[in-house]
Order: sequence, then structure tokens, then C-alpha cells
Amino acid sequence: MSRKFNESRNVGSILQNIIQESKLEQGIQEVLVQESWKKIMGSGIQNYTSDIKLKKHTLYISLTSSVVRQELSYGKEKIIKMLNEDLNQEIITDLVFR
Repeated sequence: MSRKFNESRNVGSILQNIIQESKLEQGIQEVLVQESWKKIMGSGIQNYTSDIKLKKHTLYISLTSSVVRQELSYGKEKIIKMLNEDLNQEIITDLVFR
């Protein structure tokens, strides 16, 4: 005999609850940001990127070239805007190049 549930929920809301309860949201956001960085910046900048970390809405990018680091620092606000638009949410509020 099948059971009927009084409350119907879609799979997306169930997954969102599991993610929040398991405290996986930060890790998932970091992976999404890393993928977005690769997509937005392309392989040219990706070749100089050694590490990407997201901590408390600040994105830390480690670069192997001081010249690239300096050039990217000029467009910091635009990069933040492009990444947040690609992610469809305001995850990143600051960007630090190391």
C-alpha cells in the first residue's frame, strides 16, 4: 500500500534542505565560484591562476604573475560583477589578488 504525503515538495527544495542541514553550502559555493572563474577569465588567465579560495564572501585568487595580478586589480569591481552575474547570486563582495 502506498503512502500519501500531505505536503508535496519538489526535488530542488529537498536538496536545498539537505545542503543547508549538512553545512555543504560553503563548499558548493566555492566549487561554483572556481568553475565560474575558469569560464569568465578563460584559459589565458587560468594558466597564471594557482589557487582560488572563497572565505566569507571574499574571493582570494593566487596568481603566479605579478604583471597579471596588477592588470586584474584594475578591473576588480567588473570581475566581481561578472562572476556574481554568472553565478546568479551575490556570493562575492570582495576580491583579493595574491
